[in-house]
Amino acid sequence: IACVGGGSNFGGMAFPFAGDKLTGKHPDVEIIGVEPAACPTLTKGLYAYDYGDVAGLTPIMKMFTLGHDFVPPAIHAGGLRYHGDSPLVSKLVKDGVARAVSVYQNEVFDAAQIFARTEGIIPAPEAAHAIRTTIDVALECKRTGEAKTILFNNTGHGHFDLTSYEAYYAGNLPDYDYPEDLIRDALTRLPKVD
Repeated sequence: IACVGGGSNFGGMAFPFAGDKLTGKHPDVEIIGVEPAACPTLTKGLYAYDYGDVAGLTPIMKMFTLGHDFVPPAIHAGGLRYHGDSPLVSKLVKDGVARAVSVYQNEVFDAAQIFARTEGIIPAPEAAHAIRTTIDVALECKRTGEAKTILFNNTGHGHFDLTSYEAYYAGNLPDYDYPEDLIRDALTRLPKVD
């Protein structure tokens, strides 16, 4: 389990396990990428050719995208704001080797608070996305009685993100679902590929 923005953190965590899954060494391994509901690239984006930058200067790449001119909402405080995902990460999700989930920022910070209190580490908001889903998977195992090894990537501490924590504790972090109509509109400006 790892957070997903552009894909480097998730790819670094997932690729070795994807190899084991694809070769049949560990076919049942579950690979989960976690993204913010405010920037739902893998869960609501389109698998299409797009530019890697807002100006449209990079070569086009096939990826899950919200459109290269996507601008995340100002209310989103947890990072992970890139409009697309790496072609390799996108292919894993497209082919069902990995799956993606999206989470709201308040549940992310709820999980960060639990982690800080139990482990003594203030996680970066990006990492707290993975922590949220790790807690959810562990609770599901507890509910069903399933024994499972769960691995997640804590990508960093949150000492530089204390203003986000301050907003959370003040009740100033509204949950946000990026609207489908804005996604559809942005996707009309994708590069045309024959």
